[in-house]
Amino acid sequence: MPTYTRHAARPSTAVAVAAALAIAVASCAPSGSPTPPPSGASAVPSPSSAAPGSPSAAPEPATVRLALDWTPNTNHTGFFVARHEGWYDEVGITLDVLPYTGTTPEALISAGQAECGISFQDSLTFAAAAGASVVSVMAILQHAASEIAVLAESDIERPRDLDGRVYAGFGYPNEVPTLRSVIEADGGVGEFDVVTLDTAAYEALYARRADFTITFTAWEGVEAGLRGVPLRYFAFTDYGLPDFYQVILACDPRWLAAEPDAARRFVGATVRGFELAASDPERAAAVLIEENPGAFDANPDLPLASARFLATGGYLVDPGGRVGTQTLAQWEAYSGFLFEQGLLVDAAGDGLETPPDYRALFTTDFLP
Repeated sequence: MPTYTRHAARPSTAVAVAAALAIAVASCAPSGSPTPPPSGASAVPSPSSAAPGSPSAAPEPATVRLALDWTPNTNHTGFFVARHEGWYDEVGITLDVLPYTGTTPEALISAGQAECGISFQDSLTFAAAAGASVVSVMAILQHAASEIAVLAESDIERPRDLDGRVYAGFGYPNEVPTLRSVIEADGGVGEFDVVTLDTAAYEALYARRADFTITFTAWEGVEAGLRGVPLRYFAFTDYGLPDFYQVILACDPRWLAAEPDAARRFVGATVRGFELAASDPERAAAVLIEENPGAFDANPDLPLASARFLATGGYLVDPGGRVGTQTLAQWEAYSGFLFEQGLLVDAAGDGLETPPDYRALFTTDFLP
């Protein structure tokens, strides 16, 4: 299902993802870059395979280029907190935040133009199937935070009422299969009209030019509340769809293999930043605003409201209260749904005939 935390649509088809990756890798990969691992194979070693250094030695300085998926928002808070508090400095990491320019983080990572970036379980699954060199190293949001949204005053009271209505969408390949699955699970037919409007989808809903859309409740949903636009939501997981990692930290497995100690230090400091976001959203939101002057002038209340939503809703931590963890079960369940819907294609744009190796999509080896 779409992950609109980037506040803009990704390529309209998985084929476009594959094409963008192929072009980026061919034109941007640095000379001498290691050959990406074959599809379904992981080249990420355990950090313990690195030669151990002296416990008393200062960490070897390293720069990590982090590709953002959109303008700064609460999905990124932990990075800005860790930098603001000096936690990257403590472990010898210089964080270089790359603003979003229209090229997906997965393409930049695969092309060797960034060590890591903000991604999503669906986006990473599409990219990896298409041959991208990318792997998830931590879950930023542990649960799905996208939901179907309708105006609270509408006569749409449950998903089956969406049959025959107008959906304002973003052109992402898993939108229609996801919506159809939800509607059918509620006893409907799963037939509706689609207009692709990108970020204008939200305003189309609010202006009653469309009947429903998919919204990221922790940002657009919170923003709608601040604007006085009451919405009614239908959660995907309430209608049989598996939960998924809404936001993840993706990295280049070639970099992880070459610099496992730096990767472990980077991920550890990042986890520390998101731990603060989970325990003290007020302080975390203040840091996000301070680190990005002018970014939230149009809606200064949104960062704090969103930070509180994520923290109180348990999105940043697993059931044990830990930040960053990932499980094979959750990767198999949702990425498996994408495969079963026929949405995964290889670098040539051909549909995958066998499931991908879900174990190769993520690693927990670099978590503290």
